[in-house]
Order: sequence, then structure tokens, then C-alpha cells
Amino acid sequence: MQDPKAQLGCAGCATSLDFDFTMAFQPIVDLADGSVYAYEALVRGLDSESAASILAKVTETNRFAFDQLCRMRAVDLGARLGIAARLSINFMPNAVYEPDRCLRTTLAAAARTGFPIDRIVFETTEDDRIRDPEHFRRILVAYKHHGFLTAIDDFGAGYAGLSLLAEFQPDIIKLDRELIRGIDGDRPRQAIVAGILGICRMLGIKVIAEGIERAAEMATLRSLGVTLMQGYLFARPAFEALPPVDFAAAQALPRRGAA
Repeated sequence: MQDPKAQLGCAGCATSLDFDFTMAFQPIVDLADGSVYAYEALVRGLDSESAASILAKVTETNRFAFDQLCRMRAVDLGARLGIAARLSINFMPNAVYEPDRCLRTTLAAAARTGFPIDRIVFETTEDDRIRDPEHFRRILVAYKHHGFLTAIDDFGAGYAGLSLLAEFQPDIIKLDRELIRGIDGDRPRQAIVAGILGICRMLGIKVIAEGIERAAEMATLRSLGVTLMQGYLFARPAFEALPPVDFAAAQALPRRGAA
């Protein structure tokens, strides 16, 4: 007999969405060599409506179909735009009923477009992950088995914090923007980020600081050893396009090894 969750998921994937959407892309930069490390695919409405307005239409019934379509649309657009860096795609763990089966559409999209699997990053938030730890572990294992990279977004925003890394070691963590905001004038935040960086170095996990809006924040993070950053300081998301990246603010900073 088929697992009830799988039955629900299969039915959900077959559900027709009564709304449509597309993607905007925002770069993640590597200040160590002045390159683009990845582009994150961000949901947008067809008339550039915000991600929040689209996500508000996602229900328990259509989340499976929405999650699958997000993956395919990100890969299709990424290939069409000629992304040569990594492509970061947000996914919903609660819309993954069976990891290997739910990867079929992504694998098919990558094969159809010629987008390399080892340049696709699947990211989700810390809060999504702690609802069902064992299910999330199975997802990570399956994704890594197929050659995808994995990332936990908004790290530090949830209740579990660093204890997550004792159970799960993703390829990447993205520091929550609340840890970043005003870090240049906040010693406790600097100490916390420095501690996270040290742990991640020992575990072989890359660290991305997101939400960078000020040069002073960037400079402080750079002095702590962070090289991978994302935020309006470098580029805003571009609707179905790859925006130009402003590296000018970082050119005068001393270069250090990657975190």
C-alpha cells in the first residue's frame, strides 16, 4: 500500500495552480576573488509582485505543485539567462513527501536545459527544518547523493541555533540578517558571528552573510573572515535577469581567506 503522505504528495503535485509566477535573481558575491558565487532565484509575480504576495496564495493543497514548479522555473530561467555560477533554489521541506521522487522534475529540468546538477543549491530556512528533523535529514542525504548542494537560510533566527549543526551538516549556511544588521557597531554580534565562523570552518561549511546594505557592515564581516555576501550593497534582485554587481566598495578592502 502506498504511503498516505506519498498519496497526498502525488495528488498535490497534480493540482493546477490558479496563479502564475516567475523569478528574480540576486547575486551572492565572493569578495575573495571579485566573482559571483551564486544567483538566488526569488519568486515574483508576473508583474513584479513581491514574493510575499505570491507565497500568500500557497495553501496546504497546492504547496506540492508550487514547490515543484518553483524548481523547474528556476532551472529553466537560469539556463536561459546563461548562469555560469551556482543557482540557489528555495524549497519547502513540508512539500517533499519522498525526497528521491520529488527530485525527478528537477533532474529532468537540469537534463533538458543542460544545467549542471553540481551547481544547483537547494536552500531552506532553519524554522522549516526543525518541524520534522528526521524527514529533513532524509532530504539532505538524498539531495547530496544526487550531487546537489544544500544550504540552511536564516541561520540563527530559529530556536535551535548552533545545535542544528550537531545533527545536520549542510554545505552552506546563510547567516540571518538580524545578526548582520549593525554588526559594525555591535560587539556581541561580532563575537557570535566569529564563533559561528570558527565552527563552520571545522565542519567544512561555507558561510554566506546576507542582507548587507552598508559598507561598514561589509568591512566588519570581511575583517572577521567572511568573503561570501549578498545584499543591496552589491545588487538588488533583477526581474528575470542577472543584475550588474557593484564590487567598487570592496576594492579597497584587504583580502583574506574564505570562511
